[in-house]
Amino acid sequence: MTADAQNQDNERPLIAHLLELRSRLLRGAVGLAVVLACLLPFANTLYGYLALPLLAKLPKGGQLIATQVASPFFAPMKLAFFAALVVAMPWLLYQAWAFVAPGLYRREKRLALPLLSSALLLFYAGCAFAYFLVLPMVFGFMAKVTPDGVAMMTDISAYLDFVLVMFLAFGLSFELPVALVILSLLGWVTPAQLREGRGYAVVGIFIVAAVLTPPDVVSQLMLAIPMCLLYEAGILAARLVAPREPQRA
Repeated sequence: MTADAQNQDNERPLIAHLLELRSRLLRGAVGLAVVLACLLPFANTLYGYLALPLLAKLPKGGQLIATQVASPFFAPMKLAFFAALVVAMPWLLYQAWAFVAPGLYRREKRLALPLLSSALLLFYAGCAFAYFLVLPMVFGFMAKVTPDGVAMMTDISAYLDFVLVMFLAFGLSFELPVALVILSLLGWVTPAQLREGRGYAVVGIFIVAAVLTPPDVVSQLMLAIPMCLLYEAGILAARLVAPREPQRA
């Protein structure tokens, strides 16, 4: 076989992978576009629901304001895109899974699906936790500490950015158990090391909570306490899937 023939044989699998990747990307993009098209007519309604935690804590007659000309249009559109991304995430993850699954071993496939499902559910749980518990407490605290004579009126774009950051902070922070399980599967840490480093982990969690959340004690505690509980859950999950630790003589 000539060198040109060998090069052609080597290029065929690469081309096939690239075509498969393009197909999966297109399917993911089409699915996202379909969900976005369905949500766009309800963009203003979605923003109304998103604004409820703040509006419920404002004084009587309080409302959100728009300080920029295009804010009433772009803020709901931005929210609709974020909502479409969240709703379409199972479809996007499925496309990613379908692309990488043929190259995985049987044990890797058996563990990957539960990890992906758990990561998705934990992200949703983090966003729900932020919306239903954290945001009302944060806005209630802010309304109480607002000085007399100061009207608490927030721009709709600034409010959306704040809430999306909170969603991402809590959604990603709730992925802690999955991250610990992956680290344990890779052999980088063991459940015993996770237990021994619990004190350092708690300190690190409070530092992360202080960085990710607004500068108020309420939101910091509301993120740090669940993360500490999730750290313990991650240790338990790591014990179930990690390779058996050799027993000491």
